Amino acid sequence: MTRRSFLTLACSVMMLSACGFQLRGQQDYAFKRLYVSGGSPAAVARLTRMVQGGSDTVVVTSLANADAILQLAQARSTSTLTLTSLGVVAEYQLNLSMNYSLTGKDGTVLIPASVIALNRAMTYSDQFSQAKAAESDILFADMENDAVDQLIRRLGVVRSMNPAPGEGVPAIAPRAPLPPPPL
Repeated sequence: MTRRSFLTLACSVMMLSACGFQLRGQQDYAFKRLYVSGGSPAAVARLTRMVQGGSDTVVVTSLANADAILQLAQARSTSTLTLTSLGVVAEYQLNLSMNYSLTGKDGTVLIPASVIALNRAMTYSDQFSQAKAAESDILFADMENDAVDQLIRRLGVVRSMNPAPGEGVPAIAPRAPLPPPPL
């Protein structure tokens, strides 16, 4: 029985490693003290937790103590995705965009102005308007968590506080929006 358990465990580990699965592990940022400006309180709290929990970098509350400054701005929007044959909304598209840039203490641009744009589709019914409002809040919170996860990976790309010309991190523009549905 023990041999079978060991073989099962070994096969599981081999399959996970073959698919590219890897734990996040410890991150080594080029900066050791980060100041975060802007963003929603929930996003800043998650960002702080992830940076401090996964690296030796500390998020500071004073701009004077910072090695790098992360500027965040978020925007939420809702648009009609589909209509029924009677012209009643059947689905909404929820959009979240997070604009960010990272600069050094001396003004060196480490990450130029970039955007993380996410969207989700949500069905809608007038009968369940309160439940759908709560669902949209949950979807926006989920998108915000995804955006912070992507931002954490993006911060890890910075290798030097003084990048040489041409070795800086390029800006990232959002992908194209969803095409309008056929009517």
